[in-house]
Amino acid sequence: MSSPLPAAATGLRSAAAPSSPEPPRATSGVTSAVTPGATSGATPGATPAPTPRDGDERAPRGPVPGDALLRGATAAEYARVTKGVVDDIAARVAAVTQPFAGVGRAELGERTDAVDLDGPGIGTTEALRETAALYADNAVWFHHPAYAAHLNCPVALPAVAAEAMLAAINTSVDTYDQSGAATLMERRLVDWTAARIGFPVGRDERGEAAGADGVFTSGGTQSNLQAMFLARQRALEDLRGTERAVAQSRLRVLATSASHFSVAKSALLLGLSEDAVIAVGVDDEGRMDPDALGRALTDVVRAGDIAMAVVATGGTTDRGCIDPIRAIADLADATGAWLHVDAAYGCGLLVSPTRRGKLAGIERARSVTVDYHKSFFQPVSSSALIVREAADMARGSWHADYLNPATEDHEPGGEPNPDPNQVDKSLQTTRRFDALKLWVTLRALGADGVGQLVDAMCDLAQAVHADLAGDPELKLVAPTDLSTVLFRYEPDGLAPERADALVPQVRRVLFDSGRALVAKTVVDGRPCLKLTLLNPDMTLGDVRAVLDLVRSAAHGLLAGEELVTPDVPPCRDTHPRLVRDGVRPDAPPAAGPGAGPAAGRNEGSA
Repeated sequence: MSSPLPAAATGLRSAAAPSSPEPPRATSGVTSAVTPGATSGATPGATPAPTPRDGDERAPRGPVPGDALLRGATAAEYARVTKGVVDDIAARVAAVTQPFAGVGRAELGERTDAVDLDGPGIGTTEALRETAALYADNAVWFHHPAYAAHLNCPVALPAVAAEAMLAAINTSVDTYDQSGAATLMERRLVDWTAARIGFPVGRDERGEAAGADGVFTSGGTQSNLQAMFLARQRALEDLRGTERAVAQSRLRVLATSASHFSVAKSALLLGLSEDAVIAVGVDDEGRMDPDALGRALTDVVRAGDIAMAVVATGGTTDRGCIDPIRAIADLADATGAWLHVDAAYGCGLLVSPTRRGKLAGIERARSVTVDYHKSFFQPVSSSALIVREAADMARGSWHADYLNPATEDHEPGGEPNPDPNQVDKSLQTTRRFDALKLWVTLRALGADGVGQLVDAMCDLAQAVHADLAGDPELKLVAPTDLSTVLFRYEPDGLAPERADALVPQVRRVLFDSGRALVAKTVVDGRPCLKLTLLNPDMTLGDVRAVLDLVRSAAHGLLAGEELVTPDVPPCRDTHPRLVRDGVRPDAPPAAGPGAGPAAGRNEGSA
């Protein structure tokens, strides 16, 4: 994808990612996606493909390989193939030099579209090799110290190994007869998380939740949707027909403008009115203002509407700030509103040895979102919705005769179904056993070990904030309770409007180069750049190197504007590698320590 930015700014593009049709891999020395020596194509003696039925648009083009499925006879092939993939990925992780290869979107699109998905099979080995050249060569590597864009974390090794286990076994945790121990392990992790929140935990004689309850989900968006669904069901309990429809039109959800967008999206999906979500005022640091919430709740009642839910955020996406949950809970209790705490980002504090107090009051919520694939270093997906009372979870239950009948004999009022079926609690039916990854992580590292990693990334964010205080070019925008850094390139004398325009341009230059990834957002009406620090291995020196690239990109963009006028010479003191007429430099600019984003990794620690 060509960049609309001044050519002078593109000097950040990595020499490791040219625009040739077959760019070098981001990792050196890896030549095959799998162990060499395997044969490609159909397996000799494979069963011929069936004759096409009448009406089939296309006949099969070849026999189906006899070793296509994982089973007893193919266990050795499974081991060989997966070992090849693991060896290749391990070599890539060790050798990666920047978080993204920097290949343009147009080129990636062409290479993606060139793959014939309707053609004859090319065999597992060749398919993996081809796929690695397209996907792994052009992946975004979250473990690299110059990745600081979004809420993506490097993953815990035990969890990655567990991922291989659950993918091969392919458990579905919708019903007990498809999962066995997996269902019980997920339920145990729900209880563990609930206890960490401070919810009462217990099981009855049938093994059903007698205190808190919950279920694993695909992510914070689904968890928030289910929480809002349960809150709606409670608010409309026992209402039917027109009375229910009228009441639903009056339901209101109170949250700040910094709450996750999935809250408003959930209101839309649940059929609430267009004005159902009410923005509550915040304090100077972006946290919900309890006084403003009190006024908003009063206004809802005066208007004859219903306060369905109040959503507090345990770590906003941009500022990383935590709403005052205890004061919010007082107001929710006083008005009977359902209190949901979206702690998708801040849930790691539940195991922090030093920062658990920042979530004080979370035990008073009726529901809590936790995203283990953010602050617990789990591979995507790994999230959960936890509710304080099991009866609330049951508000969304649905029973199907073929899958999870309510009674053992399928008769109303009969003996309850004795099987612990998680589909009774989930919005999903077929569902992966993602809980296994967290289980293995906790057993391998211990909860305190995970908490130490959480503290490391929060400590790093505080060190970066201190490092930028008084910086002549990079201005901090807001403090954080977690691990974000909001800032702008705005040296004295630069017009605020020009600083606004630089935000997306700097981010684009860095992304296109592949050398560093940062995010952009808008805070209090002004664009700003954002670092999201979820890598406990990242050091202050790593972050300084990323910030040096930000400065270099901004210098190049500003100097590039000067080059548009031929009468103005290039500002070589600001950006010594800039050239006239948009000619691309043949080497990246000297940014900061001079050795790329990883330079200075030992210049301090978190």
